[in-house]
Amino acid sequence: MQDSPDLGDRGGAVCVIGAGASGLTAIKNLRELGFAVDCYERETSVGGAWNWRHDRSPVSAGTHLVTSRPLTEFPDFPMPDHWPDYPHHSRVLEYLERYAKHFGLSDHIWYGMEVVSVVPAGDGRWDVTINSTGGGSSRVQRYAAVVIANGHNWSPVSPEIPGDFSGQVIHAAGYKDPSRLRDRRVLVIGGGNTGCDIVVEAAQHAERVWHSTRRGYWYGPKYIGDRPADQVRHRKGPAWLRQRRYRRDVADLTRWGVPAPEHAPSESHPVVNGLLPEYLRHGRIEAVPDVSRYDGKAVELTDGRRIQPHLVITATGYRPRFDFLAPELLDIDERGRPDLHLHVFARKHPTLAVVGLVQPDAGLFPLAHWQSVAVARWLRLHGADPERATAVQREESQRPLASWSRRRVVPTRRHWFEVDHVDYLRTVESLLGRLEGVK
Repeated sequence: MQDSPDLGDRGGAVCVIGAGASGLTAIKNLRELGFAVDCYERETSVGGAWNWRHDRSPVSAGTHLVTSRPLTEFPDFPMPDHWPDYPHHSRVLEYLERYAKHFGLSDHIWYGMEVVSVVPAGDGRWDVTINSTGGGSSRVQRYAAVVIANGHNWSPVSPEIPGDFSGQVIHAAGYKDPSRLRDRRVLVIGGGNTGCDIVVEAAQHAERVWHSTRRGYWYGPKYIGDRPADQVRHRKGPAWLRQRRYRRDVADLTRWGVPAPEHAPSESHPVVNGLLPEYLRHGRIEAVPDVSRYDGKAVELTDGRRIQPHLVITATGYRPRFDFLAPELLDIDERGRPDLHLHVFARKHPTLAVVGLVQPDAGLFPLAHWQSVAVARWLRLHGADPERATAVQREESQRPLASWSRRRVVPTRRHWFEVDHVDYLRTVESLLGRLEGVK
């Protein structure tokens, strides 16, 4: 392949895409193993989804962590002990900014630069085309490897509901402040953590509130006694015992019209909201079934009822997007789901990886940390001993999916990347053991 005259060859450097939590830990761990790193961030500051100033951030004014501080923080950079058990999103952003400053990561980040194309350049190398978000010309840089950390909670998915609605419909991504709920009739569609957080805020501000869910979920509290629930739930013991504990602690909301779950607790992402049962029991939230159609001012439900909200908020999730590279590079199927070993390693391209593309039952940051450690060691092995790296990749790719990813889950897009964080980390630890001694 002939190089274009304006191509910049970065030699053995690694390109990291995105400076959110996953991108930051990728930069840090790659640098610690000696790699030169260029990180491209389309926004003008770090934080990704946790930076509410960013256009693509899904957080709203009231967003807090739903996983407790010790199960969320990076293992080598603890959050302050005096912080709350479930910090507000502004503190999470402060934490990521401190992390970046502590490890000197901003020296390796190009802000206001968006990656628009990543194409193979032969011999495992990649040509990366970058545009300035402020205008100006493109440039192409060649890298030894690419690590994608662009997040998967920024491209909203809206439900396809027939008919026309004369009121207002927004996705949860566009909901930022409870002031827009005040004295209005509000319908929230979606039973995940975001939908539950918004419907609870609506119960405090709106005139009337409906919560529409297609299926039943297990709704757990944030606290069991005086301890964060996830710290109690993840105590040592076999999986069946942990599930029994969980069933004992969750609220039965069927009396208030919430559908009973038709799956085991381990088969769906945990919903953590201690206030939802309270507002259902107080009558401030009315549970309703799925929406069948819009009809002018009315919304028709699957049980035949008709309600007339002023505002409909669809908390119906996000889809992963990798617009800058061809789908086959990540083995992305027709639904948009990539097939990656450990949800990290491209099966056919050993120098291409994704960090942070998991949905754990605890905090994401520790998993992203160990994923990026594994990526860094893997890339170092690939550069030092390609033959051994090929053998490891071949054997690792044959590892049963059930050994690191939940096989029995509710069959929805929301659960594509669902993992039990304990089992997942054990598998990553096993891989790191195979890469031991790589410097």
